[in-house]
Amino acid sequence: MEKENKDINKKIQDIAERMEKLKIAEYIELLRTPKKFIWINFLAGAARGIGMAIGFTLIAALIVYILSRLAVINIPIIGDYVAEIARIVQDQL
Repeated sequence: MEKENKDINKKIQDIAERMEKLKIAEYIELLRTPKKFIWINFLAGAARGIGMAIGFTLIAALIVYILSRLAVINIPIIGDYVAEIARIVQDQL
């Protein structure tokens, strides 16, 4: 009987330690305060949106740069198409 109690106490202690590592108490507290939960999600969404906008801008700038370099090289068949695409993209900027 004593050994069973020790095993049960050890298992309870292990579960408590795991819950502490997972920070379940903080998560439950966050769910109990909807305003804070909404605010945190709003900030996270805004940060993702800004990150995507910056990333897309950098990738688009890189593509425009590569296309303009390809237009300068003037590859016979592809050069005219690339130059036209680069011109259209720069006109839109």
